[in-house]
Amino acid sequence: MAGTLIQHLGTGRRKSSVARVFLRPGKGQITVNGREMEDFFTTPSSRAAVRQPLLATETADKFDVLVLTNGGGVAGQAGAVRLGIARALVEFNAELRGKLKGLGFLTRDPRAHERKKYGQKGARRRFQFSKR
Repeated sequence: MAGTLIQHLGTGRRKSSVARVFLRPGKGQITVNGREMEDFFTTPSSRAAVRQPLLATETADKFDVLVLTNGGGVAGQAGAVRLGIARALVEFNAELRGKLKGLGFLTRDPRAHERKKYGQKGARRRFQFSKR
C-alpha cells in the first residue's frame, strides 16, 4: 500500500444545500464539483465566504480543497462549503476549534425556506383584500 491519501472530511449544510469537503495537503487550490472556485462561485461575497475559515486559521496555502456540493442555490452552497471547511479543519487540528467557534464558522445556520400556506399568496403574503 504505497502512498496512502491523507485527507480530512467535513460536511456542511445550509438551507437545502449539502457540501462534502475534502482537505488534502497542497498549495491552496479550491475545486468545486470539478471546476475552479472562481468559475463556480461568480460573486465576490460567495468566494469570500468560502475562504473565511482558511484565512482565519492561516491555512489557506497548506491545503487543496475538493468540494462536492448539490442542492439549493449558489449562496446556500457557499454557506455549506464554509461550514464543511471549518469542520474539516477541526478534524485536522482540534486546537483550531476555539478560534473557528468564536468566529461562528462551526454554527449551522438554521434559517430555511418557510412553506407556502393555503389561502395565501406565499408563506406570509396574503392575497389583496378588497372591501368593495
